[in-house]
Amino acid sequence: MMRPTVMLIGTFDTKGEEYAFVRGKLEAAGVRTLAVDVGVMGGGHPAMPCDIPAGDVAREAGASLEALRAKGDRGVAMRTMSRGAAALARRLYEEGRISAAFGMGGTGGSSVVGAAMRALPFGVPKLLVSTAASGDTRPMLGTRDIALLPAVVDVAGLNSISRVNLATAAGAMLGMLEAFAAAAEEERGRERRPVVAVTMFGNTTPCVDRCRALLEADGFEVLVFHGTGVGGRTMEELVADGRIDAVLDITTTEWADELCGGIFGAGPDRLEAPGRRGIPHVIAPGCVDMVNFGPMDTVPKAYRSRNLYAWNDNVTLMRTSVEENRRLGALFAEKANRADGPVAFLLPTKGVSLLGREGERFWDPDADEALFAALRSGLRKDIPLEEMNTDINDPAFAARAVALLRRLIEEKGRGSHGDRARDDTTET
Repeated sequence: MMRPTVMLIGTFDTKGEEYAFVRGKLEAAGVRTLAVDVGVMGGGHPAMPCDIPAGDVAREAGASLEALRAKGDRGVAMRTMSRGAAALARRLYEEGRISAAFGMGGTGGSSVVGAAMRALPFGVPKLLVSTAASGDTRPMLGTRDIALLPAVVDVAGLNSISRVNLATAAGAMLGMLEAFAAAAEEERGRERRPVVAVTMFGNTTPCVDRCRALLEADGFEVLVFHGTGVGGRTMEELVADGRIDAVLDITTTEWADELCGGIFGAGPDRLEAPGRRGIPHVIAPGCVDMVNFGPMDTVPKAYRSRNLYAWNDNVTLMRTSVEENRRLGALFAEKANRADGPVAFLLPTKGVSLLGREGERFWDPDADEALFAALRSGLRKDIPLEEMNTDINDPAFAARAVALLRRLIEEKGRGSHGDRARDDTTET
């Protein structure tokens, strides 16, 4: 069996001694390494021999290392090398030249190393030793499965602390390689089932639990994603990576947060990956009646007079308005209209969440109808839109959602999506 190769990526002009230490540990264990230098501002003379010099990384981003040094702008250099490192890492992996990635650094180096690791697929071992391994690490990690280890002391020479820390990190990488190889072998021995992604929130859990049970009974593998921003982004990236065959988007609440400045926004690309990939996509407006903020005193002043509900000590929910729902409906239609694959909408007219049912805190049929009306008027006529006289957590809604997804999957298999007019669908 071919020995695995770990990409060592970092600023070898300032941290070559530390990387040489890790390289020695890995190679002593029979693992090959491929050293990629991303250093720009540290003098230009790598303290450890590298296989791919910084100039090659800069060229991956369409830039010149000499020009970056001459400019002397650290921010520009880091952003450029991040783009080059990501492109290079992706290419090296696709060419079969690397099996994993290891890096270390401070805030600047970690940003470049993190960009390279985020370009690698799910499952590929990725370990980053960083002085910035505290607080908000989302800019470094994104949605990728990057293992983050605090550096404890600065990555600035070898000492009694850093030697133990880096030896432990090297051992962790060796363990990750072994575990990943074993897991991959196990997966190869399993019969692959079609994979369906389902989105969930606390206020749509009953619906999603029923959908998952129905789909699994039909032989699908079901991946459930929590609509907390990172959940939606992760799902969209896995769809883009080709790891998901269909999406049952029960819970699209992240767009309410994106629109109103809540804490669980998933970015402007949410709802786009299934359409770009051309896979079946059923969309429901689950929990778009709420925007998420932190504790009550963190709600923006502009919203203090709105319908607010303390879901728990850390989360305050705000009911979306008629105008916000109108905008959400238009936005959903715009996203769906660009889809290259089969897409359909299923709307619960009696409430889009547990709190949105009649008699509950967020019951507001006028706001819900504003979203539904915007969808009816804005969608392409060939996109099915069905309305059910239930709330979203009614068992009948889950059954219909799964049946609609099955139909889109079958149509996709026959190559017949897009030829069914909306007014041929059934209203329940």
